[in-house]
Amino acid sequence: MEPDLSKFRENYKTKYLVDEYERLSAELESAKSMLGVDPEMDALATEDIVLHEASMKELVEKMEYILKEDVVAEEKPREIILEVRAGVGGEEAAIFAQDLALMYQRFAESKGWGWKVVDESQSEMGGYKEATFEITGNGIFDLMKWETGVHRIQRIPATEKSGRIHTSTASVIVLPIRKKATVVINQADLEMSYTRSGGAGGQNVNKVETAVHLVHKPTNIHVHCSVERSQLKNREKAMSILAAKLEQLNDEEELKKNADARSVIGSGDRSEKIRTYNVPQNRVTDHRIKESWHNIDGIFGGDIGAMLQTISERAGSGEMGSAEEGDDE
Repeated sequence: MEPDLSKFRENYKTKYLVDEYERLSAELESAKSMLGVDPEMDALATEDIVLHEASMKELVEKMEYILKEDVVAEEKPREIILEVRAGVGGEEAAIFAQDLALMYQRFAESKGWGWKVVDESQSEMGGYKEATFEITGNGIFDLMKWETGVHRIQRIPATEKSGRIHTSTASVIVLPIRKKATVVINQADLEMSYTRSGGAGGQNVNKVETAVHLVHKPTNIHVHCSVERSQLKNREKAMSILAAKLEQLNDEEELKKNADARSVIGSGDRSEKIRTYNVPQNRVTDHRIKESWHNIDGIFGGDIGAMLQTISERAGSGEMGSAEEGDDE
């Protein structure tokens, strides 16, 4: 039975293989037409038929594989929401949260990914109490999803006169934005309000209420979005973020049912951490894979590709441990 070539012809990755398949098909028919004409040629014709049929079968399998991979790639999120939130440590924790956000922004820019500020709440010294960002790029979720968790920093703050090392934490959440949400949001469960979007001041501040604040009453999840210029687009963005948060909540509840697992985010306490950034020792340690890197300035500068790749590979091979708890290092 001849395969349906139309689906392969529509895809630019397999179109050239269709041409090769049709060339082999024509040669196959030619070889078949030689059978019975000359007994001496039958053996050669039969050999050609076997070779051509095998090559054509291999081509079809290759084209099917390419299309299947395209479907898998299509299903993989190429857009994420990144949230950073100050944990324990007051203003120093807020500054650390901002340092993490800048680290991810610089990395995203080095990869050519898109970066947008969805919402931000700054502390008195200019750090982040919390901030939400939208990042887009191919392969982004697979590489970034392991950043979810509590991050800890040990350093001497600029305001510390005695030279004492402080320990602060910030939490990071990475949420995939999928093309097709798996949760259904009941509009009756939503409480929605609108405010003016903030800006850099002066002419950049919106004079109309375009920022959207959503509250999902059953879970008390709050989403604030002010990145877009129109109220409608901010509402759509807020709804997609809410859907991502609800999907994450469902996933965590399933984990708890099946393995009595708790959220990797924990409570934001110093003792719960996936990674420590030890500035005096120029060391960044990921506690889940028990590995360290010694270029802390470069890492805060966005040079985290090798680290993220190592963590992703170790997680893929089942070598990922849990977040470590214990005394400060």
